Amino acid sequence: MTDKTTLDNFEEYNDPILYDKENNIYLEDITFLEKWASRTEGIIIDLACGTGRATIPLARKGYKLIGVDLHKGMLNEARKKTSNLNLQIDWITQDCSKLDLNVKSKFIYSVGNSFQHFLTNDAQDGLLMSVNRHLETNGIFIFGTRFPSKEELFQQSKEEYWKTYIDTETQNNVDVYTICSYDPLNQVQHNTTIRKFKNMDEEVINEVRTSISLRYVFPKEMERILTVNGFEIINVYADWNETPLTEDSYQMIYVCRKITR
Repeated sequence: MTDKTTLDNFEEYNDPILYDKENNIYLEDITFLEKWASRTEGIIIDLACGTGRATIPLARKGYKLIGVDLHKGMLNEARKKTSNLNLQIDWITQDCSKLDLNVKSKFIYSVGNSFQHFLTNDAQDGLLMSVNRHLETNGIFIFGTRFPSKEELFQQSKEEYWKTYIDTETQNNVDVYTICSYDPLNQVQHNTTIRKFKNMDEEVINEVRTSISLRYVFPKEMERILTVNGFEIINVYADWNETPLTEDSYQMIYVCRKITR
């Protein structure tokens, strides 16, 4: 998937260090992936791996991985972070919907709701066909995506406060706001994220805006997509703690098995 909208999505990832500051505290998916990694053998493939938030902890456990991402800046940061760690990771720049890794795996995963970056039916099918080609028969594919709840989709298209976090470098607050607009015909939500960086006196000294578009998929639609592309759904969870899915869920975590092709 390399159309213009996808390239526009790069904005959110053009500062890999900021990405790590905001996301490295998230560990629930890594614990879940470790459980499945312990049940498999051979190389593990992390799709849309970014700076290696999930790749590196698994490699530290002794697993051999391939980390794939289309964003060169994110991968360069991943390489920098692992340059002196002697871990078994190959970082590869490729479009995940057109994978050509010359290897097959028993376990492939994609976290961080990366499935939502595949904005069209063709892009989604391309991703799943790529995964299928690179999985051994009965191999496992795990991924997460946001649940298309009313609260998630139909947010007001005006600037709204989202959260505040502490910048680990400056120890000052960063206030985060969002503007969201949902396109129901294409099931794509267009988002603007506004980060307001403050000084120690709580004065805003810098403001950065980034844009990103995310595709939403409904549960029954996902069943069809996965089945058509040769997968059996083993489980669907509401989070990485294996909570059952309900209509009030925020996420959908899919555990799938390759059964055909």
